[in-house]
Amino acid sequence: MNNVAYVTVDVFTNERFAGNQLAVIPDARGLSDAQMQNIAAEFRYSEVTFVLPPQDPANTAHVRIFTPTMEIPFAGHPNVGTAFVLGRQNEIFGRPADDVLRFEEKAGIVEAALARDAGGQVIGAGIFAPQPLSLGPRVDSGTIARCASIEARAISLTTHAPVIASVGLPFAVAEVADLETLGKACPNTAAFAEAGRRYQPEDDQFALFLYTRQPENPWHLRARMFAPLDNVIEDPATGSASGALGALLTSLLPDRDANVDITIEQGVEMGRKSVIGVTARKSNGQVHSIRIAGQCAAVMSGSILL
Repeated sequence: MNNVAYVTVDVFTNERFAGNQLAVIPDARGLSDAQMQNIAAEFRYSEVTFVLPPQDPANTAHVRIFTPTMEIPFAGHPNVGTAFVLGRQNEIFGRPADDVLRFEEKAGIVEAALARDAGGQVIGAGIFAPQPLSLGPRVDSGTIARCASIEARAISLTTHAPVIASVGLPFAVAEVADLETLGKACPNTAAFAEAGRRYQPEDDQFALFLYTRQPENPWHLRARMFAPLDNVIEDPATGSASGALGALLTSLLPDRDANVDITIEQGVEMGRKSVIGVTARKSNGQVHSIRIAGQCAAVMSGSILL
């Protein structure tokens, strides 16, 4: 193989040059692990996806997700963007695309439902998180404050303490008092390294998802995500973290049964506004379904010389 085709899309937006950038390799057959990692490092997007034939023919594809430094088991915007790209193809490895795509990933099977406009054109997708909500250790406010270069007293403990939360990929999730505090946040890499050694010693990949609620609408949130240990200083849209946050907030409701729709804006401070829709469903006291959805915009296509 002398070259490989790629497509880039902006995810969680309907406009080019907004949202979160993603590169998709629609046919990654023949690429080695090292080549995949090198391609991801070359793009320097938060993630690049590599699409392979499914191991089980009942599924649509096997999808591998790489950041600039490592392969990860699951992420939100790569799945939404990959579904958008594949859904616009005439076929996927010789088979026509269904409206529901099934991706084999390290975290499990990810289902993606295509969203279409009135003319039938694919405009986005919604995915279901591959794992239920899992909670790791609580993170002390001082650690969060040092990582984000903010004051510890600006971290809100009313709804929950900062905690490691995951629906397939772990993040430290913390609420801050207001938009002003959120806007001032700036990642301190040394503090992240220390937090990684303390809270995630298995890989040191400590990532922080900060959010604040809009007073007039508590289910409309603004968020920022920092992962400098993974060469992602700030991410304009993080579906996996948004899903974990939505599941966490829904789990804390006193109701044993609830359907919650959450809108999360991210990337505003970067000039790349993203809008992420999260729907969490709770029954008998357990959150059993987390859906992450958004639109996409096609940006570029070309080939990579190998």
